[in-house]
Amino acid sequence: MPRRAALGLALLLGLNAVSAPALARDTKPTRVRELHVVTSGGFTAAFHALAAKYERDTGVHIVAEHGPSMGDTPQAIPNRLARHEDADVVILARSGLDRLADQGLVTKGTEVDLGLSKIAMAVKAGAPALDISTPDALRSTLVNAKSVAWSDSASGVYIQSTMLDRLCVTDQVRPKGRMIPATPVGQIVATGQAEIGFQQLSELKTVKGIRIVGLIPESLQKVTPFSAGVVAWSPRQAEARALIAYLSSPKAYPIIRDSGLEPASQKAKP
Repeated sequence: MPRRAALGLALLLGLNAVSAPALARDTKPTRVRELHVVTSGGFTAAFHALAAKYERDTGVHIVAEHGPSMGDTPQAIPNRLARHEDADVVILARSGLDRLADQGLVTKGTEVDLGLSKIAMAVKAGAPALDISTPDALRSTLVNAKSVAWSDSASGVYIQSTMLDRLCVTDQVRPKGRMIPATPVGQIVATGQAEIGFQQLSELKTVKGIRIVGLIPESLQKVTPFSAGVVAWSPRQAEARALIAYLSSPKAYPIIRDSGLEPASQKAKP
């Protein structure tokens, strides 16, 4: 073989040896983008429906975890963030979110209200629909009930610390009342562990085996904003903000309403 041809062949073989690994690296599938979200019960039903749509529209995979807005359980969102769990976005009662932002666990300025939640009462499926249409009717229902349950999150804290006092029934109801940690109150009612139960309407709507009597009277109602914020140590701050913008946009309103919430129009803090 002529010397020039031999040199050319060697050069070609060398280039192929170098380029093959490079080509393998170039054609390696890119990693699917992910966002980790921890949401409390009040917004869970709406979030799952919205997250599925967001995944289809953007290709961003949503990994969802759940926990109450407050309380002593390990699953509670404040306790999760205190452990610095892997998370990009949290969704919980606004009062809890504001505390997390003040503690530096949520990025200041990313807080956005998503939905407004009201408290409802439920009984076991097939039980009579007790009267709670007025404060007096609700007072009578509470006094006559054999057992009462409420959550250990925003709605239950309000009932235990404020509503019972306003109705002047604390002494009669507290001894037969239970604050339920982590488990949906509707499940406690459905299994007969409590005659009546109170929780956010959006949480009761997802439970089978109960009858939702209705919302508590407006004069006693506690409206809780469920809000989202970006976790301070998330490496995906921009992507997290984009998800929150979608969850608070008008295109999310029908799903939020179907879940038992009212859409919130408040924008992020300046």
